[in-house]
Amino acid sequence: MTPKLILYLPLALSIMAFTGCKAQQKTTNSTITLFNNSAIELSDKAVTIKRSGIDKNNTQNFPLLICKTDTIPSQVNDLDGDGQWDELFLVTHFAAKEKKTIQLKWVKDAPKFPVRTSVRFGKREAENIPLQPATAESVNAHQVYKKLGFQKYQTDGPSWENDKVGFRHYLDGRNSKDVFGKKIPAITPENVGISTTGAVEDNYHVMHDWGRDVFPVGSSAGLGGYALLVDNEITRLGILGTDTLNNIEKTTFKIVAEGSENSVLNYNYSNWKASGKNYQINETTSIWPGMYAFKNTVSIDGITEKETFLVALSNINNQKGLKVIEVGDWVCLIQHDNLGYQREWIMGTAIIVPKKDYLGYIEAPKTGQLTDSYLAKFKIENNKPISYYAVAAWELSADKNFKDATYFTDYVTNLAKQLAIEITVAIK
Repeated sequence: MTPKLILYLPLALSIMAFTGCKAQQKTTNSTITLFNNSAIELSDKAVTIKRSGIDKNNTQNFPLLICKTDTIPSQVNDLDGDGQWDELFLVTHFAAKEKKTIQLKWVKDAPKFPVRTSVRFGKREAENIPLQPATAESVNAHQVYKKLGFQKYQTDGPSWENDKVGFRHYLDGRNSKDVFGKKIPAITPENVGISTTGAVEDNYHVMHDWGRDVFPVGSSAGLGGYALLVDNEITRLGILGTDTLNNIEKTTFKIVAEGSENSVLNYNYSNWKASGKNYQINETTSIWPGMYAFKNTVSIDGITEKETFLVALSNINNQKGLKVIEVGDWVCLIQHDNLGYQREWIMGTAIIVPKKDYLGYIEAPKTGQLTDSYLAKFKIENNKPISYYAVAAWELSADKNFKDATYFTDYVTNLAKQLAIEITVAIK
């Protein structure tokens, strides 16, 4: 959204709406076959194709996938930051058992596609300096809101969105995750969280044509934040807004990719002090169009057999309890109530977590460093990534049916079913 160092390149993909398309391009280099081997229809299904399977050496051109006149927007992502893209990312629809055959050829230029994901991040080094767009940040333990005396960041930290919903991460030391309710599919304005003079301004807790911040977080970790449980002690990643020193020695953030089909953010937390130990954490957040959710992947160095990983679901304003539903390889923890500020809106929020190593859930205490949350528990291994999804939809979304609890529950469980399906990719 904001001007920034671009680490991705948008590409064109042309693709059939039916099975077995055979393009007539004489300059085609490869044929790519995508196969939905499941018996269910997949809407807005994300597919990644590794560059190593296409061409490692073609650095001057772009891979264009074509089939008659049908196209699928896509992009390439440089995930390791070496200046060369690593994967081709696309989102498309599959009928049950559908096989799509696509012809690939390398072209000099690629068309642009409608932007359906975005990241917004702005920062300032002093209170009297206007915010500037940025793509990265490094912050030490003492550089937190209460110690600085001013808020450094637009919307308290980076925000990301797709055509359905938006989210934000409190980079000011709290590391909670919040929700922007969207009423329209268009990407929200660049000046959300900025005053007319370029200062940080909380102008997103009032209703706009596009929507507003809708989810109370308080001293919880929000929607999809996380913590560790060690010897029955809960330690949050970070601090409360009233604290003057972080429990993380250094936090490093960067925007890895921002494109029409995918936006990716990365956080590294050096020397997180929890229960007398130091841990190193790597976190990657990814969003693509079509889902009221984002994906989060976390790995922790320093794990022994004593720690339990906790994924948070803020339950502020929830008076109707929690549903726990197993869906194949996933477990869905779902709540639906007047979850908005002052209970003025009906919302559904959920986390979709891997069934493997799931150990049930606990409730956070009402006082302390991390409160007002359901906390899903997991066995976690040292440096082994764990991936999960955070879901949010409110009654003023484009789909007004989310006002109904059963509809939201069905949406979450159906999303879990779709996420479990792997698309088979074959390249000739």
